[in-house]
Amino acid sequence: MKHPYLSEDHEIFRKSFRKFLEKEAVPNYERWEEERIIPRSFWVKMGEQGFLCPDLGEDYGGSGVDWGFTVIINEELERVGSGFIGFGLHSDITVPYISAYGNESQKQRWLPKCTTGEIITAIAMTEPGTGSDLANIKTTAILDGDHYILNGQKTFITNGIHSDLVIVACKTDPSAAPKHKGVSLVVVERDTPGFSRGRKLKKLGLHSQDTAELIFEDCRVPKENLLGEEGKGFTYLMEKLQQERLVVAICAQTASEDMLADTIEYVKGREAFGKSVSQFQNTQFKIAEMATEIKMGRAFLDQLIAKHMAGEQVVTEVSMAKWRLTETARKISIECMQLHGGYGFMEEYKIARRYRDVPVASIYAGTNEIMKKIIAKNLGLY
Repeated sequence: MKHPYLSEDHEIFRKSFRKFLEKEAVPNYERWEEERIIPRSFWVKMGEQGFLCPDLGEDYGGSGVDWGFTVIINEELERVGSGFIGFGLHSDITVPYISAYGNESQKQRWLPKCTTGEIITAIAMTEPGTGSDLANIKTTAILDGDHYILNGQKTFITNGIHSDLVIVACKTDPSAAPKHKGVSLVVVERDTPGFSRGRKLKKLGLHSQDTAELIFEDCRVPKENLLGEEGKGFTYLMEKLQQERLVVAICAQTASEDMLADTIEYVKGREAFGKSVSQFQNTQFKIAEMATEIKMGRAFLDQLIAKHMAGEQVVTEVSMAKWRLTETARKISIECMQLHGGYGFMEEYKIARRYRDVPVASIYAGTNEIMKKIIAKNLGLY
């Protein structure tokens, strides 16, 4: 399907990026899955080719291109494997906090190296006892002279092992009422005293994407590393969630499209009872159902991307897309594995990896239950 927000220049870029991935990523991806991490050398290669943070202005090392190029990067990475979600988190989720809320000194200090892959970013919101309820985080940052003293733990942090720069959601005013008024964002650099990494977490899926625990024990963060204003952190997080959830929806949709394409190819070549599996009516009906649902999902997603690129606020629709497209991807993974038969359970078949990787998308960036609450509230049901 031709995306309505993409031009010929975008498609030329897609071919170039796909060629890059076929050379640099595809031959190595299985090994990275086994090693449970994507090497920093690949980040540097992405940066050298201009594939990190391309929508940043040229003054900060980016190309200053529209967000359509970012959509292509997320789609093409997802087609190789879901383990690349850390790149989307870096370019489209974490770095935009710095470009939107950072002062000029912070931007000049950090952003150029974010585009080269020298700096890998992460954002630390989730805590061992707090998931989607960000107003009740326990990590504190108390001002002491020229430094914040940061104490707390974060978990499930994407890019946690590689990260050189971590945006930490914390309480600068633990007694604030309402509670969300005490939330601020501080930026912690790799070698900051008191900052350490816990375990690299073992996950059911997304094996090559590094996920870690982060620990802050009397961590002294210079007060000039405050991002934006004190007490505005919760507002900043809410403002940026539209793009974060849209990225999740894009990846889920792409995964569904890729699973269906792989499955169609498989059932055409696989024989049973003297004919190809694709000739059985059950197979045809299942494929037809999935193809229809995926096509409808793409139509909805594309118009949301176009609206987002135009600067429109589509929080309700993005919440709909995030929950529905991630649920669809999970359902597609089950149906496609079934159509692969026993081979679908074998590691050498991509569908087995998809079956492991897809379900977590319904949890991160706000659970799908939270998405339904947002939709209900915005429909006037509260």
